[in-house]
Amino acid sequence: MLSSKTKYGLRAILHLARREGMGPALIAEIAEAEVIPKKFLDVILLELKNAGLLQSKKGKGGGYVLARPATTISVGAVVRALEGPLALVPCASRTAYRPCTDCKGEDGCDTRWLMLRVRDATAAILDHTTLSDLILRHSRFKHIPMYDI
Repeated sequence: MLSSKTKYGLRAILHLARREGMGPALIAEIAEAEVIPKKFLDVILLELKNAGLLQSKKGKGGGYVLARPATTISVGAVVRALEGPLALVPCASRTAYRPCTDCKGEDGCDTRWLMLRVRDATAAILDHTTLSDLILRHSRFKHIPMYDI
């Protein structure tokens, strides 16, 4: 389950991706537009900056921008920066592997086998979806007329 921090982080970084090329965005602007508590957003944006996904500029005309093009930032990178490893159990993690303390042996562990598949499927989707993909998807559905009866 995604934490509120990650959901807010995705909304904030997508806000910046939609503004790509328009200069830095102030924290207060992002917080208001995306309905995110400003103090919480401060922490989130700093984590994304420390992960190399955002850059910041202080002073007049300052704020946050993407550190690289939205076409090159995967949702997986954002989720990992804010949540940590994708695996639901530590023995299925590719980046933070450690054996489970209650495991009798990984080779015959059905839970590990299943969780490796879940982790790989999750990573495949998140790592092959960029911020640009989400913006494009949203823009396509935004302009479809709805004819409710």
